[in-house]
Amino acid sequence: MKIEDAIKQPVFRDVHQKALINLVYTTGWVQQRNANQFKDFGITLPQFNILRILRGQHPKPATVNLLIERMLDKTSNASRIVDKLELKKLVTRTVCPSNRRAVDICITEAGLDLLSKIDKVIDLNPVLSNLTEAEATLLSDLLDKIRD
Repeated sequence: MKIEDAIKQPVFRDVHQKALINLVYTTGWVQQRNANQFKDFGITLPQFNILRILRGQHPKPATVNLLIERMLDKTSNASRIVDKLELKKLVTRTVCPSNRRAVDICITEAGLDLLSKIDKVIDLNPVLSNLTEAEATLLSDLLDKIRD
């Protein structure tokens, strides 16, 4: 669906405004689709993101700062997300032995098991399945260019 139809705005100031509005709208659309997939597993998209980061670090621990650096959504509150994951027994937090002011965060076996189940059921790629490989590469390159 064209952005004009989706937001019922037939005219834009210029092509750059239209592209930016389209990018923002599409970002929200993708996030909503992904968020709905994680509801069945009792986690949110930011929680999934942190679990994936921790799985990549496993068996080494991570710090909150490392999680913040690597999170996709920089506006998420990593500490609060870790709190919720700890309540669900998906991560553990321990005082770092070499620096008592730091906290080590590790994914638990339950967290690894949950990610394994999610990996078998959820495929995040269908959102882009109507793009060719060349189009997906171009899209990725253009998004990189925007952030330069």
